[in-house]
Amino acid sequence: MTLLPHPRTPGFDAVLCDIDGVIRFFDHTEVARLELAAGLPPGSTSAVAFGPETALPLILGQLTKEQWRDSITTGLATLARPAEARALATAFTGSPVRADQEVVELLRRARAHCPVLLVTNATPWLDDDLTRLGLADLADGAVNSALVGAAKPDRLIYQVAADRAGVAPERCLFVDDRRENVVAAEELGMTGVHFRGPADLRAALAPLSGLSA
Repeated sequence: MTLLPHPRTPGFDAVLCDIDGVIRFFDHTEVARLELAAGLPPGSTSAVAFGPETALPLILGQLTKEQWRDSITTGLATLARPAEARALATAFTGSPVRADQEVVELLRRARAHCPVLLVTNATPWLDDDLTRLGLADLADGAVNSALVGAAKPDRLIYQVAADRAGVAPERCLFVDDRRENVVAAEELGMTGVHFRGPADLRAALAPLSGLSA
């Protein structure tokens, strides 16, 4: 775990938390099965779905879900038969998801003590996804790159999150599974937590009453 409190003002008054890789996890079992059947290397569909021509437009809100699916189908067209490419794109964009309930509970308990905001590089349909997971009320709000027009590690999205929390960056605890995103937060003076599992979050939230490590 990386937990680097601000040297002048230890502690925090708001929690800013990533979603994917921390709270939400995708099950790509069916995608893996279809890739094997099509003779494709594991991860081929993901590589196309989040390729350089697709990833940024997706998380900046420039693609609908249908356009994203079509772009994956097109990208796989040189690797698989048309029907296989379409099936893979459909399976990938419709993959089942689950929420880590331990992380969810920690954030719910933290919210009783301070604002909690979700800060994520996500899609325009994030709100619908959170509703289906039963997490629409998990946080005080979501700072979504697709709506903000800036994606982590761009400093703008961190500043927007701090402003919405009503807290100076130096008083924010930022949690993310990607090290480069944590570093960007720390450069703004936030306390950074490089998340590798629920224990990291539990330890980071220990200063809050009732959330000791």
